Amino acid sequence: MSRTTRALGAAAALFLAGTAHAQTGAPAPGSLDPYYKVCRGTDPSCYNDWGAFASTPNKVLIYSRTAGPRHANLGPALAAGLNPPLAPANAVQNGLIRLLAAEGITADWTEDVTRMTSLNGYKAIIFASPTRDALWDHAKTASGGTQLDAARHALRQYMRRGGGFVGIHNAFGTEYNWPYYEGLLGNANFYDHGANQNGTVQVVNKNDASTEMLPDSFGFKDEWYTLMPFPTNVKFLMTVDTNSLATKRGTHPGHGSFHPVSWCQYYDGGRSWVTTLGHDGGAFAQDTAAFPGAAEFQKHIVAGIKSAMGLVPFCR
Repeated sequence: MSRTTRALGAAAALFLAGTAHAQTGAPAPGSLDPYYKVCRGTDPSCYNDWGAFASTPNKVLIYSRTAGPRHANLGPALAAGLNPPLAPANAVQNGLIRLLAAEGITADWTEDVTRMTSLNGYKAIIFASPTRDALWDHAKTASGGTQLDAARHALRQYMRRGGGFVGIHNAFGTEYNWPYYEGLLGNANFYDHGANQNGTVQVVNKNDASTEMLPDSFGFKDEWYTLMPFPTNVKFLMTVDTNSLATKRGTHPGHGSFHPVSWCQYYDGGRSWVTTLGHDGGAFAQDTAAFPGAAEFQKHIVAGIKSAMGLVPFCR
């Protein structure tokens, strides 16, 4: 039985609920997802409020390992270890570190998968456009019982303790072969995108900490990912007005008049805040005037990260 057939009934119901609640502003319930077998949704009852991170400093980990194509805004691949030297071309990493420092938040960064097996010192883990099997330790062998998927296991245990996950842009282009991760993205995954082009972002939920400071709409440039499956049982935060796009889609049939670009959910005990935006390095640059929409985008992701950390209200 195919993935689509197995999940069809539940996904259809969750999609209708998620879309309806997104448009009415009412929260969708949290529940045990029959496919991913975790509690997920917009109800805080899915959060494991165990105080596991109460004494953790305001620190995050930025993970940008690419086990496949690499976005230009990530710059050159990083050396092994934690906090290796960054080049000016590492636009995403430099931008996130700077933006979070202004909020009193310390950021570590790595592309070393062996550093992803101990996550409990961080209030959020940020996946900044990794690609393919980014949590698989390709350098190890299966001999001697070596655990190739130790980083996957660590991320799952981290979420179950009440951790925070943030996915930016090509976080949707990684871990295709791990269903748990697809659920972490909101039952969503990258399918394709049209041209990198200007469009109009629309805020559909002004109650959330990551959108309350934003205008109702703003111009931005991105690849405007299309998704399969489509996110369900999440709280949609922003969409793109497809009528503002010169090229509306690639080979995917598109999402019609409701094309989400940011959303949030509780997942398996933790918090997950994600956005498909962030293709261009200019979106992360200090000179926000040079890239239309950069100021709004940066406010959005900083507040989203803070909400996943539990520093401000989450997924309202």
